Amino acid sequence: MHSVTLTLDGMNCGSCVSRVERVLGDLPGITEPQVNLAANSARFNYAGAEQLQAATQALAHAGYPAQQTTRLLQLQGMSCASCVGRVERALSAVAGVQHAEVNLASQQARVTLLKNAATEPLFAALQAAGYPAEWLDAARPAGLEQAATQRKEKRWLLLAIAFTLPLTLGMVPALFGYHQFMLPPWLQLLLASIVQFVFGARFYRGAWHALRNKTGNMDLLVALGTSAGWALSTWHLLQAAPGEMPALYYEASATIVSFILLGKYLESRAKGQTLEAIRALSALRPDTARRRTASGAEETVALDQISPGDLLVVRPGERIPVDGVVSEGGSHVDESMLTGESLPVSRQPGDAVSAGAMNQDGMLLLETRATGAETRLAQIVRLVETAQTSKAPIQRLVDRVSAVFVPVVILIALLTWGIGALVVGPEQALLNAIAVLVIACPCALGLATPTAIMVGTGVAARHGILIRDALALEQAHGIDTLVFDKTGTLTLGQPQLSALQPLGDTAKQQALGWALALQQQAEHPLARALCDYAEAQGVRSAAATDFRVLAGRGAQGRIDGHSLWLGNNRLMADQQIDLSAWQEDAQALAADGATVSWLATDNPPRAVALLAFTDTLKPTAAAAVSQLHAKGISTQLLSGDSQAAAESVARSLGITQVTGNVLPEGKAAVVERLRAAGKSVAMVGDGINDAPALAAADIGMAMATGTDVAMHSAGITLMRGDPLLVPAALSLSRASWRKIRQNLFWAFVYNCIGIPLAAVGLLNPMLAGAMMAASSVCVVSNALLLKRWQPESA
Repeated sequence: MHSVTLTLDGMNCGSCVSRVERVLGDLPGITEPQVNLAANSARFNYAGAEQLQAATQALAHAGYPAQQTTRLLQLQGMSCASCVGRVERALSAVAGVQHAEVNLASQQARVTLLKNAATEPLFAALQAAGYPAEWLDAARPAGLEQAATQRKEKRWLLLAIAFTLPLTLGMVPALFGYHQFMLPPWLQLLLASIVQFVFGARFYRGAWHALRNKTGNMDLLVALGTSAGWALSTWHLLQAAPGEMPALYYEASATIVSFILLGKYLESRAKGQTLEAIRALSALRPDTARRRTASGAEETVALDQISPGDLLVVRPGERIPVDGVVSEGGSHVDESMLTGESLPVSRQPGDAVSAGAMNQDGMLLLETRATGAETRLAQIVRLVETAQTSKAPIQRLVDRVSAVFVPVVILIALLTWGIGALVVGPEQALLNAIAVLVIACPCALGLATPTAIMVGTGVAARHGILIRDALALEQAHGIDTLVFDKTGTLTLGQPQLSALQPLGDTAKQQALGWALALQQQAEHPLARALCDYAEAQGVRSAAATDFRVLAGRGAQGRIDGHSLWLGNNRLMADQQIDLSAWQEDAQALAADGATVSWLATDNPPRAVALLAFTDTLKPTAAAAVSQLHAKGISTQLLSGDSQAAAESVARSLGITQVTGNVLPEGKAAVVERLRAAGKSVAMVGDGINDAPALAAADIGMAMATGTDVAMHSAGITLMRGDPLLVPAALSLSRASWRKIRQNLFWAFVYNCIGIPLAAVGLLNPMLAGAMMAASSVCVVSNALLLKRWQPESA
């Protein structure tokens, strides 16, 4: 299965969400559809190109066409007319390609493809067919299309207001008995009809698609309400005697249309601000790079022409275009947009740098490691996009409510008209029914959750917190228990060998050489510490044979025909090595916070050295734990180190619940026991051995300074190894959840109060239209207040 996120046209209220999901859910080969009203997007999995094509056709038929983009390809290898058909068939077989036209003379192809569709398969298909290609045109800057759409909406809004004002300005004096300012009836009909059927055409189109799919939406409510007002006025006008001034409601219908267009424009502007995080991240990548050739010359080339291994020159003040490693030079690099780290970091030869970072004060020569979609920046953008288009569990409930909302409102409007006709007369009852139709819009319900999620995840990304999906954001607010790994999470993960005590008659140099033979093949931080110590002592050793890592215990290998083991007490017990003579020394070292390891041999079976490693607590670890306790969140510490070493670290941080000597599967078991006891558990770790526990927790939080395995197992990735990001992530989740609840509360209260008031005649249709437009704007604006969130300082 493949995944795609499509940007759709025609979505304007909560009922559209359920309809799109139903259309997609009914198609074979389509799974897990998730629709986001705030982003106007639909994300789903599909089996192949045919299923994706069927999905886009079904969406278009339902009135929600997927946005497309047309781009030019420059082809190579074309020689005759038969090549044209071959290229077109190759392109048409690619998922997401809607149409392809190939020109033999120019050797170019004009390709229409779904917006956001992956382009890598397109190039792969052309390469396989023998026609390598590259984009001829540059992609449009982020936000350009949205800005053009908003300008068009603004023009139409201003024109609608210009045609509506003469109607409303003549009505105001008429309320006080001055009817001479009223426009002639036929001129009112002309102006109102232009507003109704030209500027309000979008509502009729949406209503038609809804009716064709046997459902309802906001457009249907607006079209019914305003059309009823227009039709009633026109009937009175046609029935009026010559010279008689009939009762007309043209100004009401026109004003409702204008108010709703105003609301949609303001809503569109506000929704655009929810996408600022994506636009800001996307804008970090430069379009070109300065490549150094084999002769030493520099050439400026398009970024898509850069390949891994290329040498790039980045001057001061320029953005780094690719992920790479510094080959020459040194500088300070601003990575704030990627990690949230406010201070520039030093980068010297051998250090890694990421695309999008700003080179500040020195020239760098980089060896390219990853380009385009493979860069860290591109991965962050994809993660943020996925989070912003995903759906929280509470939104699914709202979508089910929205699906039945419109039919219920239409029923209420009919009852208002039918019952009101007997009580207040047919005309007043119709006006009341129109007010019910206009005020009862599910837009606010549909926007309440996704806008808060989009803003929340965007703000999180700006502060170095990557939230994988809406589920993680929603669940994180309820966390009451947080479990920390120790090494690399609360400590710097850069331990040093603080003591090496030979045991028995073993010489220190020999013991260090044996330990080095084992550890130079390992990747654990303790192994690096031992290798650094051996290098400082001038000790060298050949690598051990039959080397094997023993998870949660240590490592083993063979040297000169005999076996060696280096690890913790559990490993020594497995090999039946007697440590009783040195346990007091080991306990004293552990009590001071050191991690104790033993080196043993089988010739004869005995311990030959006691090693102690010390790590430094991260400067903000204590403040992070203190903030969590202040929020009422209990903390626990799990570690594969000895109980004494783990307790020493915990005492320094104020953590009272500590478990040492824990294997990777043991960490997951502890998390599962806590969940079974009714706790909502978050796990924070950074290593491969933390992955099972991260996956077992309600929310896994992985330090991006750790391993990819840990990050793939976590719902939240912390882009800096700063423990303060943990309470910050939970705080932002709680703030986002508050916005969701506020939005849903006001959306429901608005309808619960507004519909009865309209039904009994306490709201005229124009006021109802203004309130309906204001409701969506208020919901989005309230979500945008999240942008002011700041993490608590240490």
